[in-house]
Amino acid sequence: MVERSFALVKQWRGIATRYDKLAITYRAGAVLLAALTWATLLGDTP
Repeated sequence: MVERSFALVKQWRGIATRYDKLAITYRAGAVLLAALTWATLLGDTP
């Protein structure tokens, strides 16, 4: 499960390689990724 989570993060290159210079931009991207992943997982539940 952890490896799958890292694979999802790697799809977002800005998050995986941290091209963002500002910490707030990096955090916003990480929160956006988490929210989208959570919403996707919620959509799979009956």
